[in-house]
Amino acid sequence: MGKIEAVRHKARDHVGKRERQSTAPVRVEGKKAVISQLTGAIVRAILVVLLISTPSILLPGVTSDTAQVVALVAIFAGALVVFEYASTFPSLVEFRDAPPFNRVRFVSLFLTVFLLTVIVRGTYLPTTLTMFVSAIGDLIGRAIDFPYSPVRLVVLMLPDNTGPAQIALVRSAAGLSYLISLLTLAIFLIVLRVQGWPARGRAFNVWVNMPTFDPTAGGDVVERLTRDSRINIILGFLLPFLIPASVKAAATLFTPITLDSPQTLVWTMSAWAFLPASLFMRGIALGRIAEMISEKRRETAPEPSHQGMLPA
Repeated sequence: MGKIEAVRHKARDHVGKRERQSTAPVRVEGKKAVISQLTGAIVRAILVVLLISTPSILLPGVTSDTAQVVALVAIFAGALVVFEYASTFPSLVEFRDAPPFNRVRFVSLFLTVFLLTVIVRGTYLPTTLTMFVSAIGDLIGRAIDFPYSPVRLVVLMLPDNTGPAQIALVRSAAGLSYLISLLTLAIFLIVLRVQGWPARGRAFNVWVNMPTFDPTAGGDVVERLTRDSRINIILGFLLPFLIPASVKAAATLFTPITLDSPQTLVWTMSAWAFLPASLFMRGIALGRIAEMISEKRRETAPEPSHQGMLPA
């Protein structure tokens, strides 16, 4: 009996050691995942703060009140990004677990803001870089400035008393920002085709990547996604034309927009080009997800039964 009890204790101790050894690596991997997620959230927040602060840092003549407002907005946006990406549960940001959707959009917006800031800075402190970027922007703006183009509509929305230098600056900013938005769409379409976005060999979590979309709101999910996709694509195509026309029409009732302020020019032209491109990308993404759900339904649908049927 003593030998039997000794064998039992030895086996129990061996099993306990194996359980402890098996759970230890899991805990270490869990801690590493949490640290990696938190680090990624902090890096994203720093990049967002840098994006918002770029015009106020590079442009001269920024007042202390403007700098304080920009700093407050940058801190708030950075905190929102940290809370969003450090949390397991999503809140507002779409496609946060389906790279590189948000990365392409961020790089596009950052590049637009930075280059427009460099162009505007060149009007105050000209350097070799500012002159080079201004020359490229002027060339692109003149090439896209044809009748009924978005750049022509932006130029036409300016007041009649706007000087030639200001018109040339707005044309350069509009042309460069619109070209970046077109390149952004092209890059996203290439990623969509080459990498098979968004699946890439793994499951796509609709709840995490689309927190504002309610699958149980009513109606077929595929039909709703297809409808939203078409609406976003239509808005993305029309907004570059509708925004200048709306601003020109509103000028008869309100004070016309002059875009004399450097930061106003940078952010207005960036938003004018980035918002339609972002809607266009979202529409393409929703259409892709609708196609994935349809394909999954066809794969899991039961085959029709032919029992009891006689050949004709």
